[in-house]
Amino acid sequence: MDQTAGKSDEYEVKLEIFEGPLDLLLHLIRKNEVDIFDIPIAVITDQYLQYLDLMKALNVSLAGDFLVMASTLVHIKSRMLLPQSGDDEEGEDPRDEITRPLLEYMRLKELASELSERPLLGRDVFPRLSSTDLSGQFGGEEPLLRVNLFQLMDAFKRVLEQRVPDAQIRFQVEQWSVKDKMDFILESLREGVAHTFMDLFASDRAIPEFIATFLAVLELVQMGLVRVFQTGPLGEIRIELHLSEEQEDG
Repeated sequence: MDQTAGKSDEYEVKLEIFEGPLDLLLHLIRKNEVDIFDIPIAVITDQYLQYLDLMKALNVSLAGDFLVMASTLVHIKSRMLLPQSGDDEEGEDPRDEITRPLLEYMRLKELASELSERPLLGRDVFPRLSSTDLSGQFGGEEPLLRVNLFQLMDAFKRVLEQRVPDAQIRFQVEQWSVKDKMDFILESLREGVAHTFMDLFASDRAIPEFIATFLAVLELVQMGLVRVFQTGPLGEIRIELHLSEEQEDG
């Protein structure tokens, strides 16, 4: 994550370790509670494009795959709007172009999850979120659920709706430095001031500061300095430090 050379007032968040376009589609399918074999392509396409618009407004860099998927969705949407001929009724559903890759991707994610649970030489080779300490800390018995990028974006939109309704989202660097906000978040977590995602956004602040704070969260998650999770599907998004001993000492 670096700033554009020669333009020190621009900040761009890279998302190499975050989810890709298939993850966004799966997020939308789950969010809308629709059947993967009967995707309402017009609704999903419109919502997909809204997420891209939000990422662009926040100056979050988009991998080319996101734009390719956007073109694919728009193309499928246009095909679905065309009147079907007799041959088309028995032909391939245009939505199969994304349904097949989604099913294959879901299967790969399931296999990866199963692999991560297997011990090797008496130890786990894939680190997992420890539920024992955190469940006790937050007084819950429910399993901890990983929060993905798009859930964070949904949570950020809810923050804006509550704190600054009807505000237009537009990234601009003013007096709020993303680096300063990263330091602020880490300090708040160390001191126990913040425990949830919402805690990071004071109600008396302006939208530029909210945006800088959100970008700081993304940066810290990518760097592995904090982690976000839920104690249940409808639970509030929690945030905590995730520092190694060396990082803590430093």
